[in-house]
Amino acid sequence: MNIIAISAVTAGGKTTVTKALQKRLPKAAALYFDDYTFEGEVEDYGKWISEGADVNVWDLTPLRADIERIIRSGAYDFLLLDYPFAYEHRMINAYLNCCIFIDTPLDIAMARRVLRDMQDASADAIREEMQTYLNIARTAYVHMVNSQRTGSDHVIDGAMPLNEVIREAEAVILHC
Repeated sequence: MNIIAISAVTAGGKTTVTKALQKRLPKAAALYFDDYTFEGEVEDYGKWISEGADVNVWDLTPLRADIERIIRSGAYDFLLLDYPFAYEHRMINAYLNCCIFIDTPLDIAMARRVLRDMQDASADAIREEMQTYLNIARTAYVHMVNSQRTGSDHVIDGAMPLNEVIREAEAVILHC
């Protein structure tokens, strides 16, 4: 079984691409990072970045258990992980055959996130979110882009049309 991590910044396309690939690839399972609650989750990203941004503070035991369960099932040829850390997390990296980073420009990711997550938000709430992004979150996003992009096997331009991103990711997976 090939286990492929699909990484990107928040709203960079991980979930959309993973779901599309699961439909296109024969015998593919998928796990989604956001479906889990982990011990050690970071709450203060500014502090986390200033302390070195160690992704290993997340205890990914539940994700690892599901990866192992899917491997043992023998029912799949591919396991797609909608997963933000590429090879960086020591608990998961040994399982990975390939990491794809969707390099989505931060302005596009931010626009998607606001449209997705703040549809009913007030203008004040959106302004507050933009201030938080400028003061704290952008630093975390830039760090992730720099670390994940260089640590991935393949980088796909996240500014391309979605169908092209999916097609390119599928081609990469079929050659992993």
